Amino acid sequence: MADAYPWQDALWQQLAGRPRHAHAYLLHGPVGIGKRAFADRLMARLLCQGPQGSEACGQCKACQLLAAGTHPDAFVLEPEEADKAIRVDQVRELVEFVVQTAQLGGRKVILLEPAEAMNLNASNALLKSLEEPSGDTVLLLISHQPSRLLPTIKSRCVQQACPLPSQAQSLAWLSAALPQANPDELSELLALAGGSPLLAVRLEGQGVRAQRAEVVEGVKKLLKQQAGASQLAEGWNGVPLNLLFDWFCDWAQLMLRYQLTRDESGLGLGDMRKVVQYLADKAPQHKVLAIQEWLLQQRQKVLNKANLNRVLLLEALLVRWASLPGPG
Repeated sequence: MADAYPWQDALWQQLAGRPRHAHAYLLHGPVGIGKRAFADRLMARLLCQGPQGSEACGQCKACQLLAAGTHPDAFVLEPEEADKAIRVDQVRELVEFVVQTAQLGGRKVILLEPAEAMNLNASNALLKSLEEPSGDTVLLLISHQPSRLLPTIKSRCVQQACPLPSQAQSLAWLSAALPQANPDELSELLALAGGSPLLAVRLEGQGVRAQRAEVVEGVKKLLKQQAGASQLAEGWNGVPLNLLFDWFCDWAQLMLRYQLTRDESGLGLGDMRKVVQYLADKAPQHKVLAIQEWLLQQRQKVLNKANLNRVLLLEALLVRWASLPGPG
């Protein structure tokens, strides 16, 4: 059975018990809020031969086949390798599945994640199936970044924003998921995960707090001229690029906010608060705006899996960062 999260209860009651379903749903929201678990749970409910209220029974032949990963009327489409594109030939397999008759005589359900991993050809190949799926077919598309989807894909789906948990819900769930962590550590993890509790657990498993401490220490040494850009760029080899760019984008935004408001309560996490305030006081606003624009451009390339020279990119970032204080 897929996990059920308390912050999804209202949406589940709204969707799961419907007598009729749309032929395509686009479930969207930030990473780490349980969209895949929701889609898995909905797939099970849609395929179940004897549902118990709004839930799949877990006992019928359909539920048993689905649990074993052998349900003939369920189709899951994901990138063949993590962080790679969904290719057009994968979508063609999906299209062939759509035109087949359901083998168990009920619905066919397709789960596609993440929808934004489809390249242009793959997206175009999906359009006809989205518009006119044959038989009783339901497509569940999951997207972490719906802005990257073709308008023609979005317009053919019922777009459903997935709910974000409140801070209290997230911390309560995290304290059960990570019983060894104290409340301060849980709050820090949740902040690093942008408020997404499932992502917080994943980041903790990757050692994010140690990575963050290493990067923060490096930035402080850089500004004190105790470490050089190339030395740090090579030393941060184990820190994912997307995390690094998330953090530097966040720090640049906090600097701008402080320059505009002088509100010391808005300086972010404690580990960089003094550094952010120092740079906001010392850096001309046009330089902060320029580095923010550059960071956002490079972050987009990282998210799009561009073929980047990691060390040279980080060196360029750190050289710009070191030159923030002072005129220019």
